[in-house]
Amino acid sequence: MEHELDFPSGIWEPFAQKRPPVRCPAGYLIYLQDTEATCFYFLKSGRVKSFIQSADGGERVLHVYQAGSLFGEASFFDELPRVSSAAALTACEVVPIDRELVERAFAQTPALALAMLKYLARTVRFLSEQVDQMAFRPARWRVANCLLAQVSGEKPVLCSQEEIASAVSASRVTVSRILNDFARQGWVRLGYRQVTVLRPDRLEALCREEL
Repeated sequence: MEHELDFPSGIWEPFAQKRPPVRCPAGYLIYLQDTEATCFYFLKSGRVKSFIQSADGGERVLHVYQAGSLFGEASFFDELPRVSSAAALTACEVVPIDRELVERAFAQTPALALAMLKYLARTVRFLSEQVDQMAFRPARWRVANCLLAQVSGEKPVLCSQEEIASAVSASRVTVSRILNDFARQGWVRLGYRQVTVLRPDRLEALCREEL
């Protein structure tokens, strides 16, 4: 489930008003797991994924961020090494936010500090729900929930079946079978590296039925 949906649109814009964005090409590694977090980021445009890697090179996608999101903030605030990496899925613009910028933004817009506390609490809740989903939910539920977390109106979800499979801890074959089943029922339309959700109500109903 998306933990950012009920935050007002543009709430994090004050972080980006006085600092130019950094342009990153698709595939660019923004930060690396186990490194020091000297800043976090405001995603001005594009899409970014956060992921963890195992010692043998396996990858697990944690979240896909859309424009207007913050990412990398947890390790910045707790001052411990990063627990995940982040990479640009598309060409994007990011604004690095260091301590000086945070203090200035909080001083100028005090409501941002309370919003940040709420955001961090939601992040903890979101990660706890992810653990629950991966441990106990069937694959159909996880795929439906993954699509619902990223859907925005009638815009397609721009990710490959491999990315969805990584995000829900399932094989690509399993995800392909589930997506094709959703498509046959008219719930989604499949395209190259994208899924358009046509019936979010049916995906929501499936998630409720399989609780």
